[in-house]
Amino acid sequence: MNIFGKKVNWLLILTSLGFFMAMMDAMIVTTASTAIRLDFQVSVATLQWALNAYNITIAAVLLVGVSLGERWGRRKVYNWGILIFTVGSVLCALAPTMPALIAARVVEGVGASVMTPMSMAILTQALPANERGRALGIWSGIGGLALIVGPSLGGFIVAKLAWQWIFWINVPIGLVAISLSRRYLPESVGQTDRLKLLDAVLIIVTFTGIILGLSLSTNLATPMLAQTALVSGVAGLVAGSWLLWRQAHATQPVIPLTLFKSVTFTGGNLATALLYGSMYGVIFFLPQYFQLGAKATALTAGLKLLPWTGTLVLIAPFAGRAVDRWGEKWVTTLGLFLQGFGYGLIAVLVQQQKTYPWLVLPLMLAGMGLSMAGPALQKAVLGAVPAIEIGKASGIYNVFRLFGGALGTAITVMIFEKFSGGATNPQFMTGFQMALLGTAVISWLGLCWSLRLQ
Repeated sequence: MNIFGKKVNWLLILTSLGFFMAMMDAMIVTTASTAIRLDFQVSVATLQWALNAYNITIAAVLLVGVSLGERWGRRKVYNWGILIFTVGSVLCALAPTMPALIAARVVEGVGASVMTPMSMAILTQALPANERGRALGIWSGIGGLALIVGPSLGGFIVAKLAWQWIFWINVPIGLVAISLSRRYLPESVGQTDRLKLLDAVLIIVTFTGIILGLSLSTNLATPMLAQTALVSGVAGLVAGSWLLWRQAHATQPVIPLTLFKSVTFTGGNLATALLYGSMYGVIFFLPQYFQLGAKATALTAGLKLLPWTGTLVLIAPFAGRAVDRWGEKWVTTLGLFLQGFGYGLIAVLVQQQKTYPWLVLPLMLAGMGLSMAGPALQKAVLGAVPAIEIGKASGIYNVFRLFGGALGTAITVMIFEKFSGGATNPQFMTGFQMALLGTAVISWLGLCWSLRLQ
């Protein structure tokens, strides 16, 4: 099959568009975060929920959405996801308070929870195995345009209009995507398992409880906060343990634990969590550093991210071809190392008060690392399961990616709060430097798993 044939071009564009929209909505908030924080007068710890509420919801609801897609049809559920995401975007734009914005981000996350895994499953199912690596590389590259468009467009919108418009732009894109997807995307189904409501609730409680417990642990000023943090964390761990027990004894589990018998599947998912945990921690703080520490405007902050985000988009298609030729193990390992090295170098240069041109090279190195490891890990995880399990494997992969991202953000905020009260510029700079070093360590921890890939 010619991967650049007309049908395959539509397949790539429309599946990549779902990934693009889901990623852009995470990225576009980053350069608007300072404006949102000042508008609603909230702390950095509260601000993180503008990003984490979205990511946690996707991770928590994703496997439920995947089950529905496998049963009702991947294209059908994909389009429903885009519609819910579009409605959530309208609610975000109209949000009058921070709690209302967080609630609207949850609605967006419900829609986005199926957009990425269903798009990946549709693409993977429609192509032969020897072309999936290249196709996933292109899928990552097109979807990864969100990393360029998101921060830069967010900065432009904040500078020229208002932060609410970062959500309004999703409306026309979503409506066009639904119309074209119904016409050009093939329908497919997988294993038709019965949806288990209790499993869905346990997934939501597990992820929300753990992240909320970590987030609240940065501020234990009152006994009530300390008790809430403890109860949230314990509830998350108990729900997680119950969930694993149910999956181990279920005849048709939402999360087939037998898949984790594969070293490649397990290692690939854990490395994915660490790869994106590192990246999301940086994307949360770097635009704030440019605006608060380097005194840049929102637009300038978005443009300063281009050496990082642009490199990701340029390298991802070539990375997919490199995976096909050299294998997932070494491409992933090099990618994780380069990402961590880039973030660590930024922390050192900021500590030395170097100007922006000094940061360009480490930003490019970090972008190269992410663009190499991302497609490699996708192929490793999906290639480690039978074809009939691709839908669920895609869902599990994206759960690890997004939960890892939310966990990485929470951990870097914890590090920041530990070293910075955020009240003065020196305090912010100290917290930012330590948070960046933390993200480097998170990325390098992924090497423990990438080296075990087969």
